[in-house]
Amino acid sequence: MPEYLSPGVYVEEIDRGPKPIEGVGTAMAVFIGFTEKAQTVERVNGETVTRDLLNKPQLITNWSQFVEKFGGFVSGAYLPHAVYGYFSNGGTRCYVLSVKTIPKAQAALLNNEGKPMLIAQARQAGFDGARLRVKVETTGAPPVEKRGRAAKESPAPEGQPADAPAPGAPVGDGSAAFHLTIERERRGGGWKTEEVIRNATLVEVEENGVRRVAVSYANNKRPTLIDLLIADESAPLAKVWPREQQQSLSIDTRQLAPATSSDFQGDVTERTGIEALEAIDDITMVVVPDLMTTLPGQSLDLNMVKAVQTAIIAHCERMGDRVAILDTPPGLNPQQVKAWRMEATGFDSSYAAMYYPWIEVMDPVTNQPIHVPPSGHIAGIWARSDNTRGVHKAPANEVVRGATGLAYNCTKGEQDVLNPNGVNCIRAFPGMGIRVWGARTLSSNPAWRYINVRRLFNYVEKSIERGTQWVVFEPNEPRLWAKVRRDVSAFLTTVWRGGALFGLTPAEAFYVKCDAELNPPESRDLGRLVIEIGMAPVKPAEFVIFRVSQWQPGAEA
Repeated sequence: MPEYLSPGVYVEEIDRGPKPIEGVGTAMAVFIGFTEKAQTVERVNGETVTRDLLNKPQLITNWSQFVEKFGGFVSGAYLPHAVYGYFSNGGTRCYVLSVKTIPKAQAALLNNEGKPMLIAQARQAGFDGARLRVKVETTGAPPVEKRGRAAKESPAPEGQPADAPAPGAPVGDGSAAFHLTIERERRGGGWKTEEVIRNATLVEVEENGVRRVAVSYANNKRPTLIDLLIADESAPLAKVWPREQQQSLSIDTRQLAPATSSDFQGDVTERTGIEALEAIDDITMVVVPDLMTTLPGQSLDLNMVKAVQTAIIAHCERMGDRVAILDTPPGLNPQQVKAWRMEATGFDSSYAAMYYPWIEVMDPVTNQPIHVPPSGHIAGIWARSDNTRGVHKAPANEVVRGATGLAYNCTKGEQDVLNPNGVNCIRAFPGMGIRVWGARTLSSNPAWRYINVRRLFNYVEKSIERGTQWVVFEPNEPRLWAKVRRDVSAFLTTVWRGGALFGLTPAEAFYVKCDAELNPPESRDLGRLVIEIGMAPVKPAEFVIFRVSQWQPGAEA
């Protein structure tokens, strides 16, 4: 209590008004998987600093930010397609957690002594680069190293070949050159010529008093599929000069070992993998599309997929405010999907939803249609539905933007087998496009059968938790109980008016109880304040039934 020691007028502010509970966000996905890179370049105290982002969740608000930090589309990683599909379908922000980067395929080009002095490296990271090969043909004698000051040139960007030197730089005797033919392996076998670069040569240049060897291309025509890198830029020209040869690009498997469950699960103390997500409070959807990624020539480890999906579900249940969006393994028919769902995994959780089949999209890397896991696009649809209708609306009967086809076209009879078991189908309808045609969780409890019910309760619980922090350590007596009832009832009334609760009046839609019956002396002595809330959530009209019969006017109905 304030002290009043001298006469006068005292003005005091008394906090007796309501403390509104603000609804939390519901549309925040996190994507875990593989990317082309995981780094960002920043300016710190006037210096350029490269910051490693591997296993560090990063907030991304648009596709351009993703490309800046994690690179673009890359063959061998589904995460870029998932993030792109998320933003295309209505997502506005997400976290990205890269647990592994996909390196660039490369091949060593040998000199006349059989030593690797030139490196042909794919411009695009990923497995598609391993389908390239380079053929080298030479003309004339190798250039002879010439001493003397060469024309200066600006250093080339990292990972890029040098520009042709300025006039006056030494280029040997003018007759030495090599031609490059870049070929791509066809999917069905054989090779196709993609690019021919003629009359490339080596030059000696000097930068800041340091001599180095660079590649010069006639008319500055560079290869678009590969970069030529020099292993030792201080070597003599003749030592770097390649001999005639043909080399296939490949990825060193030591750089990209098969993913394991521990790569995805990570460690909470080191803030890596799935466990790193415990420190992020606003996540509501968890997506791991690269569970289905395999190295060339290897098969998918279904035991690993099950183990990681089990860990994801356990994480969502432990956090209590997020739901996992699960993919099925690729290439399965409906009967095999049922076996995967019911026998192989047997998941039983309202904090997870499973979608089938994979969707077809255009791959910017190969300009060919490919099949990708649908989870990223589905997360975008969840976000779109939340933003346009509300979290209480089942995220179904929505068009999958960006999908050009399906890996398998389910019939109604086939969905009749999958839907009761909690597998949500994506189907193509004439004149309606490709749509999500299911809204169930993986729970066997009918009360938690629908995704929107689970996510509505997550939303309400998290909002009330955040909005009532002021109650902690307040005197536990009837006046506090009345304030809590008032604030929670006001929030739930807003939820009801938004159409999320069933009932013509607030009294029919929910109740809030906080009284002496719930808080007897023995409970208050333990420092507990108990508030009981009951809600009647709206359920989706999953089965719309019109009963049609013949009727005679004047006859009894």
